[in-house]
Amino acid sequence: MNERETLKINGKGHLEIGGADCVELANKFGTPVYLFDEAHIRNMMRVYRDTLAQKYAGKGLVLYASKAFSCQAVYRIADEENIGIDVVSGGELFTALKASFPADKIYMHGNNKLDYEIGEALDAGVGCIVADAYSELDKIDAEAKKRGITQTVLLRINPGIEAHTHAFVQTATTDSKFGFSISNGTAEKATLYAMSKKHLHLAGYHCHIGSQIFEKQSFVLAVEKCMDFSAEMKKKHSFALETLNIGGGFGIWYTDEDRKIPPEGYAEYLEALITAVMDKANEHNLALPFLLIEPGRSIIGEAGITLYKVGAIKDIPGVKKYVAIDGGMFDNPRYALYQSKYTPVLANRANDKATEIVTIAGKCCESGDIIATNVALPKVESGDIIAILSTGAYNYSMAMNYNRNLIPPCVLVQNGEAEYIVRPQSYEDINRNDVIPSRLAKK
Repeated sequence: MNERETLKINGKGHLEIGGADCVELANKFGTPVYLFDEAHIRNMMRVYRDTLAQKYAGKGLVLYASKAFSCQAVYRIADEENIGIDVVSGGELFTALKASFPADKIYMHGNNKLDYEIGEALDAGVGCIVADAYSELDKIDAEAKKRGITQTVLLRINPGIEAHTHAFVQTATTDSKFGFSISNGTAEKATLYAMSKKHLHLAGYHCHIGSQIFEKQSFVLAVEKCMDFSAEMKKKHSFALETLNIGGGFGIWYTDEDRKIPPEGYAEYLEALITAVMDKANEHNLALPFLLIEPGRSIIGEAGITLYKVGAIKDIPGVKKYVAIDGGMFDNPRYALYQSKYTPVLANRANDKATEIVTIAGKCCESGDIIATNVALPKVESGDIIAILSTGAYNYSMAMNYNRNLIPPCVLVQNGEAEYIVRPQSYEDINRNDVIPSRLAKK
């Protein structure tokens, strides 16, 4: 097991998270269950917040990327840690406002914001909207005019950087659905278009090159291209860059194939980006912009684990041994989507040596419902508790009711104490919106 602050093995040989015994948590809350270590979440928020405050000569703000994991409790933690958030839908915005998160520290993203979402963002008074289309600029301008306000916007630009990550999570290549491309001139045209709108204030640019990236140089190159482009816009069109959002996407540890980055290592990533911004500002004689960064996975990912109970075991001699769990792709679709790899731990016998190679299968009626393939574990028995590590990001967020399975609850752990932050679903919950037309009603 990859030891870190979030996890340890206690004297009973059980896995612990946040000072709480995982076997006891499984008995108390049932399985499957998502567990989150509050101390780890807060620590990672502070790493980014404090590094930005200490190393950047201008001003800036850390934005927690909501899409990694959105619920009211995580927004309350972000508010207490004095950072902002980004949201990408009306649902995330509604959740943040329900948690009394300050609207002026909310940034609204999305490549196809719906009309009502734009209206909701303006009515809430969000600090900024990141625009990603000409039609969106038109809509924001029109809705701002109706309300008699001027809305601050950033343009999402695409620097054409190919980060070394899965193709589905690269977001800044030339053919990406996101952003206005610098290389083909659309970013310049969009800049002029936004500047022409009477009820928009174009404050600057946003860039996000992808997710699960470990190379500093990819981030640095993206920053340099954005700053070079800003200097060009100042020279050609007298555009003054006020704000630069350099996105997120820092990689985390899932298996020993990944580099394990300690908290201070993420500070070094941010320092490299800050240095690039400051060097380019000096080179081009630009004022230092207000700097935004959007970590999500690197804040919440390693803070979370998922517990499952083992059910059926199917050994195909000389071929494969399947260990079936009471969860699956409905609570973690990332293997089905990206063939993502995970590290499992036998939570109730965490000190036992691995003796067999197994594939962990979910309970859905799909051959592709797999959580981990060909992983080493001690001899697994029905009733054992398996913990899948580093599931804090994009697991609950992507969860679904496939096969009408229940989405697991979320539990926050702090100093050995555990509480729900998302309650368990019931069968009534997933049937609540079903309607039987009168002609189909049972006579």
